[in-house]
Amino acid sequence: MKPLKEYSISFTGLKPGSYQFDYNVDKKFFEAFNFDEFLDSNVKVNLNFVKKSNLFELHFKAKGNVNVLCDVSMEPYDQPVEGQMNVIVKFGDEYNDDNEELIIIPYHESQINVSQFIYEMIVLAMPNKRIHPGVEDGSLKSDIVEKLKELEPGNKKENETDPRWAELKKLITNKNT
Repeated sequence: MKPLKEYSISFTGLKPGSYQFDYNVDKKFFEAFNFDEFLDSNVKVNLNFVKKSNLFELHFKAKGNVNVLCDVSMEPYDQPVEGQMNVIVKFGDEYNDDNEELIIIPYHESQINVSQFIYEMIVLAMPNKRIHPGVEDGSLKSDIVEKLKELEPGNKKENETDPRWAELKKLITNKNT
């Protein structure tokens, strides 16, 4: 991942209190993480950064759309995405992110980059199965969807049999008589 400078917050000059940061997350953001599942994205992220004397509280909220391929039809569509994440940042001897809600950064650090938190929040807010709204309501016209409908159980005529099987059944019937 290339460092994303615009997501770095220098906290050394900040007085204790609450600060707001707003970010527009687009396709270039995910390209920096070598993440290519999103064809495009337009997500607004709001960060409420609370500086206290010995720690920071980071409250992220995201809302927007990402353009993805449907898992059923492979048609692109805009998937709404909403997410939130809270992280506490404390100081310690060395960097430690074993706990996803508590991050420890070295005492000598003067800034924190929040791009990894934003990336994880958006990716984890996506549904496991991505289905185009047109597939769910039946309005999407696609070759793949039509073929899937053909292959659904119950759509094949029950009485249709391959003529070769019919001939084999005659042999079995004639043998038993």
